[in-house]
Parts: sequence; structure tokens; C-alpha cells
Amino acid sequence: MFRKLCTTFIATTVAFLPGVYAQGADPLGVGQALNLRTDPGSTVLNKSIAPKTEQGVAASTTPVMTELTPQARDYTANTNSDVFAANLFTGAFARAGATQFNPDYAVAIGDKIQVRLWGAFEFDSPLTVDPKGNIFIPNVGPVQVLGVRNQDLQRIVEAATSRAFRSNVSSYASLAAAQPVRVFVGGFVNRPGLYNGTSMDSLLHYLDQAGGIDPERGSFLNVQVKRGQQVRATANLYDFVLKGSMPLVQLADGDVIFISPRQNTVKVSGLVASAKRFEFNDAARSVADLVDVAKPKAAATHVRVVRNTGATRNVEYYSLTEAANVALQNGDELEFTADKKLGTITVRVEGEHQSPQEYVLPYGSRMGGILSQLQYSERSDSQNVQLFRLSVKERQRQMLQTALKSLESTALTARSGTSDEARLRKEEADLLLQWVDRARKIEPSGQVVISQAKALNDLLLENGDVIRVPTKDGLVLVNGEVLFPNAIAFDTDLSLDGYISRAGGYTQNADLARVVVAHRDGSFTEAGDDKGFLGFGSKTASINAGDEILVLPKIDIKQRQIWKDMTQIIYQIAVSAKVVLGL
Repeated sequence: MFRKLCTTFIATTVAFLPGVYAQGADPLGVGQALNLRTDPGSTVLNKSIAPKTEQGVAASTTPVMTELTPQARDYTANTNSDVFAANLFTGAFARAGATQFNPDYAVAIGDKIQVRLWGAFEFDSPLTVDPKGNIFIPNVGPVQVLGVRNQDLQRIVEAATSRAFRSNVSSYASLAAAQPVRVFVGGFVNRPGLYNGTSMDSLLHYLDQAGGIDPERGSFLNVQVKRGQQVRATANLYDFVLKGSMPLVQLADGDVIFISPRQNTVKVSGLVASAKRFEFNDAARSVADLVDVAKPKAAATHVRVVRNTGATRNVEYYSLTEAANVALQNGDELEFTADKKLGTITVRVEGEHQSPQEYVLPYGSRMGGILSQLQYSERSDSQNVQLFRLSVKERQRQMLQTALKSLESTALTARSGTSDEARLRKEEADLLLQWVDRARKIEPSGQVVISQAKALNDLLLENGDVIRVPTKDGLVLVNGEVLFPNAIAFDTDLSLDGYISRAGGYTQNADLARVVVAHRDGSFTEAGDDKGFLGFGSKTASINAGDEILVLPKIDIKQRQIWKDMTQIIYQIAVSAKVVLGL
């Protein structure tokens, strides 16, 4: 009864303090007093928690806490580690599977041999190798098989059978199951202990059961298999990862797999295929040795070596050809970089023109140089040439993501005065988060407004730029919150209201005061109806052929700050991607 009351009290307390635990804080000391564990290694707290209201009323249900097993914590740490080869141990090798026997496997005590006799005498049964190394075959007697290689087992059993039966009896023998063994895994592993398996299971099977090698303390280069005081085999896991080489070690009951302390390490970053922390033995290592395992990318030309010299860090800089024989020390850091200027850039020209589609230009070329080479056709809209740039597209994406993150934070931390208002805030927040997920998938166009630039010809070009020459199609696109989004033939007599009327007029969700006219050159004009009735009090906006009219949605949010942020983001999406994303 007491335990039940404590459980109920804890759940109620957490429910009344969701904003506190969602931010990882506990100013009242409730978590400490109740011994609530919130460290990442023990529990995971569901993030979908409504903020605390002003009166302490929670707007959501009690958070769900999921306990992580020690194995799951170890495997997660291995996956997230920056140590090379740590991701070997994620539970895949620990799973039981069919054991494959190699021809050189030596039969051991406890193995099961499937023996079949037919003809004048019939027998079919698995026989276990006894402590003396024999299997006992009826009417044949004990047959010594201890240490016999798997490929020689049939010959040994057949010879013994032929001595007992002169004729009319045939025999067949095969290894049915390897000996079950218990192997100690010790040294610098996550969970040292005694683990079950068979004599033919690999080293990785037992290491994986032990949670893998401790990335911060254990060595991947020196995995020892011991029997008593004798080291029977040594494995280098780098050979397995890089070359696919793994020694086949036949384990016996009581063997020890021992992980030695980690040796020297060097951290590698930059333009490499494997940006990891690599281990090397006490022998001197050079940058050339790291190149073999880190695999620099084709763009890498130089390497920066940061020496581990205490508080003052010395930096050395070499070209890859010069750095081949540079000796490395424990704790050094290497960063592979591209230290060269582009010799040429590639610019594509799309749209309505009669020129080549792609130009290879010297680094530092300007817009005027390529515009002078273009040959326009009768349908080319040369006055509204468009420029799309990858770097601008990335900046637009980053600005959108930052704005969405701020909006999400504002929605989740909104305060409420009553429980009814808290429920309303939760419903609004759920809808808003769904809209944010959709908005995150929007891809900006990366368009640069260039048609009105006075120094257009002096604009520097970048590698990957796309210049597009629009076509004079004589159409005006109307989309967003209209009944029938469509393309309408350009008419000089039609105003903004006229085009919207031909698209069926506004929907009930349209914000009549917020209409954006996006022009082909990348600029835009804001227009709208102040009074909320089509045709009365309208702002004037010049409509040209090729323009796109975007009718933005109405924002029905009670919070003024959220309404302001939503308005800004909707405008941002409409301008950068020419997409209307309604609620």
C-alpha cells in the first residue's frame, strides 16, 4: 500500500512540474528528494510535455519514462563514440546463429558427432565425446576422436567401423554441434564477466555479449586469448575492419578473452572518409600511416597537426607530400584540409535561349562576361534574367530553420492561467508542431534579385550558379488560399482583384490583407484588402506577365507573439520558396 501511494505521489508531482523537468532542472529539489533518476544513462524522459501554467496546472498527461538496459546503454555509447571500430559492438555479433564449422576444427570433449550405420547393422544417433576423448559406437566400441580435424572425422570413424564389420555395413560421421563453453571476458570491456557460447563462436561474439571494448580505455589492437598463463592467440580488430581478416580461434571452457589497456591515440578530422580517433602501438607512427586508415578525400591537399603539448598547443602545417614522414605522438590531432583556390567554376544557363547550357569559366568571372555570350530568342524574357545560387539557398534554409525553432520554443513555453486555457494551449501547440514539421521540409529556391541591380555586370559568379532565362508565356499564376488555383492569361485590363476573381475568389481561410505578388526577377510586392471585401479598399499592385500571386492563409492564434512569429515565417516561405503553406 505504501509503495502504491509513493508511486501515485511521484506521478502527480512530475505531472505538476512538466516545464521544470522538460528543461532538465529541479529548482524545488523534488527529484532529488524522491530519488528520481534523470541522467541519460538510466532513463529517457518523453519530450512531448506541455509547459507549466501560472497556477501550476499541467496541460498534458504524465510523461512516460523508459528504462534503458545496460546492454542498450553500452551499444548506444559505442555507436556514438568517435573511436574507430567502436561501432563493431552494437549487439549484432551477440545474437545466436548457426555455427559454421571449418575443415580444420579440432574435435573437443563435449562435441556431438552424428554417426549413421546402415546395411547389415543400422544405427543413427548423435554421440558425445566423453572426457577420455572417445565416442562409443554400438558393436564397434570406443573410437578416439579427440583432436581429430573436422575434415578427417569421416575417415577415422569409417576405419573403426570396417575393423568391426568386414562387409555389408556402411558408415557416415559428421560434427553435429560444437562443445558448449563458458568463456571469461576481462580487461577493459564494458561489462566483464563469464559468457556462454560454443567453442567455435568468434571473439566478436563474446566481446559483443560483454558490451564491447571500452572506447576510452580498451585496446582494439591487442585482443588476447589466454588459457591459464599462456597466450594462445592475439587479434587486431583493425585488421578485421580494414582488411576483413579475423583469426579463427577455437575456444575451450574456461578460456579468457583479455582486452589490454589502450595505447597511443591520434584524432583525425576534416576531409577524410573516417573522421575518428585512431589507436596505434608504441612504435613511432607517421602521417602516412594515418592516411592508410583515415582515407583522405580527393579534395584534401594539406594536413594540420596540432601537437599535444599541454596548455600551449603547437600547430604544424604540411602539404600531404611533405607530411608523409612526419612522426606523430600520443594525443596529437590531425585535420585534413583543402588549401587551394578553384581554377575554374561551372555555371549552367537554363531556360529560353539559344546558347550552350553550361559554361566553364575562370575563377573570379563576373555576370557581365556570361550575359554578353547569351543569344536570346523571340520568346526570351531578357529583362528578368534569374540567378539561383547554392550558398543563398543554404542561408535561406538556415534562416527558416532558426525561425521555426524559435516558433516551436515559443509554443511549448506559452503560459496559461486556468486549466481550460491550458488545454486550449496544448491543442494549439499540437497543431502548430504539425505545421512546423511540414514547414521544415520546404526547400528554398536560392534566387538572387539581380534585374534591378545597377552593377549587374560586376556581380561575381560562384561555382554551381544557375542562370535562368524565363519564357514569355503570357501567364499569371494564382495560388494559395483561392478556390481554384490556376494559371491565367495575362490581361492588361485586369487588376489584382480581377485575377483573384478568375481563380474563384478567396477561401474562408484566406487573409485578405496579406497577398504577395512575386515577380520573375525575384522581387515581390505586398498587396491586400484592408476591409476584408474583395473589390473595396484594395491596395494596388502592378501585375506583369509571368508574375505569381500568392494569397496567404489566415492565422488564428490567441497568443500575440506566436501570431507575429507565424506571420513572419509564412512571409519568409512565400518569398523564398513561392509556396503557400496553410495551417
